[in-house]
Amino acid sequence: MEKERALSELSDYVRAGCPGETVSVEIALGELAVTSTARGIVKLLRFLRDDAACQFKLLLDITAVDWPGRNPRFDVVYHLLSVVHNQRIRVKVPVEPDTAVPSVTSVFSAAGWYERETWDMYGIMFSGHPDLRRLLTDYGFEGHPLRKDFPLTGYVEVRYDDADKRVVYQPVKLTQEFRRFDFMSPWEGAAYVLPGDEKAKAPPK
Repeated sequence: MEKERALSELSDYVRAGCPGETVSVEIALGELAVTSTARGIVKLLRFLRDDAACQFKLLLDITAVDWPGRNPRFDVVYHLLSVVHNQRIRVKVPVEPDTAVPSVTSVFSAAGWYERETWDMYGIMFSGHPDLRRLLTDYGFEGHPLRKDFPLTGYVEVRYDDADKRVVYQPVKLTQEFRRFDFMSPWEGAAYVLPGDEKAKAPPK
């Protein structure tokens, strides 16, 4: 009860402190979730870091969520921690695939690596980033693996060639129908008995 009251007070405080940068504020999963505009994210995070009533001085993570059927498609998500007040806050920025989000490296130096990872995995650009390049994939990698429309097989495979004595890249030789085939569609299900299910009793008719 006390935690809910503290989050409610913080919610009102953040809304009043950054009215132009705050689209919505809600309490979800025991944390305060703030939705911000892309152009106001730097100002909002600086306010959350420096204000005495907030003091969210630790940036824990920056990631993204892909909503293919939604417009805008992505949410860039920032997780912050206030050690002084023992509170966490989640800040979301809805963004289109071709829209750049201002880098927050001027507020949190740790954001440099997180923003590189988010760009590498989701293809979301961060304007003003001092060194925006791939972090987890190879420099010649095509696409962004955590997008929902990226095939599970990928587009290329890497192997060591004994004849050439080097690592080579080759296209994955799978038909497009196989890439998109759903073996366990939640609407139809498998048209055959799965291993292990043959021991189950048939449901009464």
